[in-house]
Amino acid sequence: MKALVLAEKPSVAKELARVLGCGQKHKHHYEGNQYIVTWALGHLVTLAEPEDYDTKYKSWNLEDLPLLPDKMNLKVMKETSHQFRGIAQLCKRQDVKELIIATDAGREGELVARWIMELVKWRKPYRRLWISSQTDKAIKEGFQQLKPGKEYDNLYASAVCRAEADWLIGLNVTRALTVKYNAQLAAGRVQTPTLGILMDREHEISSFQSKPYWTVTADFGSFQAIWREKDGHDGRIWEKEKADQVAARVQGKTARLEKLKTSEKSELQPLAYDLTELQRDANKRLGFSAKQTSNVLQRLYEQHKLVTYPRTDSKYLTSDMVSTLKSRMESIAVGPYAVMAKKLLRQPLQVTKRIVDDSKVSDHHAIIPTEQYVNIGALTPEERRLYDLIARRFIALFYPPYRYDETSIVIQAGEDTFYAKGKVQKELGWKEVYGSGSASFDETEDGESDTEAESGQLLPPLSMGQALPVKNSKLRELRTQPPPRYTEAGLLGMMEKNNLGTPATRADIIEKLLGTDTIERLRGRLVPTGKGKQLIELVVDELRSAELTAEWERELERIAKGKGDPKRFMDGIRKQTTEWVGEVKRETKEYKPHNLTHSRCPECSKPLMEVKSKRGKSLVCSDRECGYRRAAEPVLSNKRCPQCRKKMEIHDGKSGKYAQCRPCNFVEKLDGERSGGKAMKQQQQRLVQQFSDNVTLSSSLGDALKAALQKGNQQD
Repeated sequence: MKALVLAEKPSVAKELARVLGCGQKHKHHYEGNQYIVTWALGHLVTLAEPEDYDTKYKSWNLEDLPLLPDKMNLKVMKETSHQFRGIAQLCKRQDVKELIIATDAGREGELVARWIMELVKWRKPYRRLWISSQTDKAIKEGFQQLKPGKEYDNLYASAVCRAEADWLIGLNVTRALTVKYNAQLAAGRVQTPTLGILMDREHEISSFQSKPYWTVTADFGSFQAIWREKDGHDGRIWEKEKADQVAARVQGKTARLEKLKTSEKSELQPLAYDLTELQRDANKRLGFSAKQTSNVLQRLYEQHKLVTYPRTDSKYLTSDMVSTLKSRMESIAVGPYAVMAKKLLRQPLQVTKRIVDDSKVSDHHAIIPTEQYVNIGALTPEERRLYDLIARRFIALFYPPYRYDETSIVIQAGEDTFYAKGKVQKELGWKEVYGSGSASFDETEDGESDTEAESGQLLPPLSMGQALPVKNSKLRELRTQPPPRYTEAGLLGMMEKNNLGTPATRADIIEKLLGTDTIERLRGRLVPTGKGKQLIELVVDELRSAELTAEWERELERIAKGKGDPKRFMDGIRKQTTEWVGEVKRETKEYKPHNLTHSRCPECSKPLMEVKSKRGKSLVCSDRECGYRRAAEPVLSNKRCPQCRKKMEIHDGKSGKYAQCRPCNFVEKLDGERSGGKAMKQQQQRLVQQFSDNVTLSSSLGDALKAALQKGNQQD
């Protein structure tokens, strides 16, 4: 008898088969003496579509909403049905005694397997493989410690509730908005409150009124100090006249050191990464999008086996891992990490409660390196850069704190008081792991900075009562700044703070908003589009708020732990869906497409909208029922530009069709008449100047170029 092992992806199945000795490769599986290893392709089974319940739902009609099936049905996904049929045949084999679920060890992985089991009507025993890395050692140990499948029933219940809630809310509200406003408007349980966060920031920016303020700095030669009205004041002066008076008053004065305090301070090393923190760091330091980080991280986990399970929400390790930490450190003691890692390996690693805490780990521990040997040369540049973040963070865990002496002083210059701080580094500690880049850890989110600009300066030896001549006083005018728009790092942080989504889904939510043209990236920041700004005004208030969605996420987590009630949760979702669809139906607001063009639909004459997709820009009829669509990119003709010889674009103008060369801006009517007689001569003149590079041409070369241009005009 054999065990059937179900992996989530072909690549994982291939590795499991190798470790388990399944050398016979077939179309849908690998087979050995003890195991048969097969695979899903992500989700093979999904929730049925509305038209699967009744064909009348193929047409979107407001009166049909809300759609609330008594029982949510499942169906096989058409694109991957061949693999499902292969798995179903394997499940019917008489020599298969049990199923081992080896999909990703998380909520969605559980759903992938259980829905397949439900449709194939699996009734035999099943167990669960739950591992946090894909190394051979981890796989072998995992198969020796398989868990009873029933232990994960609550996780499955939570996954079903999440999927059904998203279907009910997302599908019903999206259909209601789309039909009501005759526009493709998508809403969802998590994506809409995420858009709400971005819109709240837009309102803060638009309502912000910048005001000028001034600061006064006294230069004492070897250091500087900033004026403050009193202790705790931020140093900003709101009237220029007052600032001028302060600067003039202290100019040339001899001040006195009134207070001098030196204290030893330390900064503990940062904790190991969870997925959200890694995505934020990769965005800030490497410029990676959240989705890019997820994809690269998955390759490091699955293909290279260099890191542990990626989709974790924990920054801590478990006590059973302590014995493996030394071997993990030994495996990364190569290349740029060799010196730092070997320094730690000379003595036992310092493992503290700050690093290892079972009570703060749920399904998976933090992301750290595995015991797999690291071949840096086998990684792509982006894999190497992301792995570098993980490896250095792991090494830093075992370095001592960063220690420094902080000196704060108060200087009195007549009636005016100046403040300064200075640091004297004592022990670099964990910052040694980051070298000169360690300063980046002092940066605050979204460009915020310490109001005291002099806090990092070095102070000379000073003593109480010391006389300090004011060499110069500097007046600086500044303006209050609105809060900046969110980077992906900042938005991920806000989603985590508001409990929106999970570490595994947050990147996809951002990408979904980008893909529906609801938000866009603008100079590294995320900005709502005209569509997004209107959409947030059209959805109901409760769906726009992060509070209700966060409450749902907490309840899903309770269900996963066996403390929540799935039926009560779904009853609440159905009730909410009915209320929200009703509100959309009653709404009297209007929607105006933000991306209308001057082009008209050739079928119904309504304006065309320019929309973005993975295949480029398209022109789509603004009447959703018309359905006309064509590529927005200009059509290239075989006609070539006489100047640069590139193919010219075909355009429709008021005077008919014309061809245009985009680089040269050369224009030619398609009836053979070229436009712009005088403009053409000016263009030719610019061309001569361009190629002459402001150098006088020899008569022979200049004459030849002019002759060529004249010949071209005669032929025209």
